[in-house]
Amino acid sequence: MTKEIGVYKELIIAMGRTGILGYGGGPSVIPLIRYEAVTRYRWMDDDEFGEILALANTLPGPIATKMAAYLGYRQKGAMGAVIAVLAHILPTSLAMIALLGGLYALRHSRFVAGMIAAVRPVIFVMLGMMAYEFAAKAWEGLGKGFAIGFGFAAFLFLHVLDIHPGIVVALFLLYGSFHLKIMERFNRKHEEKGT
Repeated sequence: MTKEIGVYKELIIAMGRTGILGYGGGPSVIPLIRYEAVTRYRWMDDDEFGEILALANTLPGPIATKMAAYLGYRQKGAMGAVIAVLAHILPTSLAMIALLGGLYALRHSRFVAGMIAAVRPVIFVMLGMMAYEFAAKAWEGLGKGFAIGFGFAAFLFLHVLDIHPGIVVALFLLYGSFHLKIMERFNRKHEEKGT
C-alpha cells in the first residue's frame, strides 16, 4: 500500500515540478519531463522517451500534457494518468488565474519585461541540449549519412514545405520500421561485391 502511495507521490512531485517550472509552453517543458522520467525516477530510458515523444507529436493537443498522461498511465494505469495530468496542469492553472490580474496591471513594467527576456536564454540552452542529445542518438542509430539526410529532410518537410509535424513523424516512423532490413540488405550486397 505504501509503495503504491509512493508511486503516486512521485508522479505528483515530478509532474507538478514540470508544470510549475516549464516556462514557455510545451516544447520547453519536454527537457524537464525527460529529466524527471529518465534521470531522476528512471521510469524509462532515453530511447523509449524519444519514441514516446515522437508518437506524442503525431497526436493533437499539448505535448506536455500528453507526455504527463503517458507517464502516469505507464506507472499506475488510468488513475495514474489522471493524477499526472492534474499534477502537471493544476498548479500552473491556479497560478495563472491568480497572477493574471497582477501581470496585466504590470504589463508595461520594465521589471516584468526584463524577467521575461532574462529567462529566454535558459530555455534556448535547455532545448539546444535536448536537440544535441537526440541528434547524437540519431547519428548512433542511423549512421552519419542517414542522420544528416533525415535531419535535412525533416527541416525541408517541416519548415520549407510546411507539412504538419504529425505527417512527417508518421512518414519517418514508416521508413524506420524498414530501416534495419534495408541496411542489412545493403551491407550484404556491399560485402558480396567486396569478396
